[in-house]
Amino acid sequence: MAGIPLYQTAILPEWIDYNGHLRDAYYGLIVSHATDALMDRIGVDAAYRQRTGCTLYTVETHIHYLHEVKRADTAIVSVRIAGADAKRIHATFELQRAGDTAVAASAESMLLHVCQQGENVGTTPFPAVIAAAIAQLQAASAGMQPAGPGSRRMELPATTRHA
Repeated sequence: MAGIPLYQTAILPEWIDYNGHLRDAYYGLIVSHATDALMDRIGVDAAYRQRTGCTLYTVETHIHYLHEVKRADTAIVSVRIAGADAKRIHATFELQRAGDTAVAASAESMLLHVCQQGENVGTTPFPAVIAAAIAQLQAASAGMQPAGPGSRRMELPATTRHA
């Protein structure tokens, strides 16, 4: 595993598509649940959200589908913190099938710390204790090399584009 273990889930029958493997949307669901686990890990948990009105918003996610995940699989997700600043976390997630060392999917997410006050939402810096937890997780994952590809611009080469 190329990151810090964070979340795992059985693959539910209703997540399987007509090809017999995990429907693409459910990779996103699994990454979303892993993001929730990351929030708990760094202290942006339910109690924090209730007390402060602050949370994380996902502002961008890139997913690479690398190997099929089947109904009998258990998905295990690890995380690395690729970067962080006063208000953002650039997290990378790798999904593996239990018992298999190959990465089945990789995802990168940009997470933004916001404060919700009624209808108003605005960005806000992380409190010191949360920033310290992020820094600690980033340091712990600093030497871990990604097993999946990183994000990149998606486009067709100019020679294959059709009008």
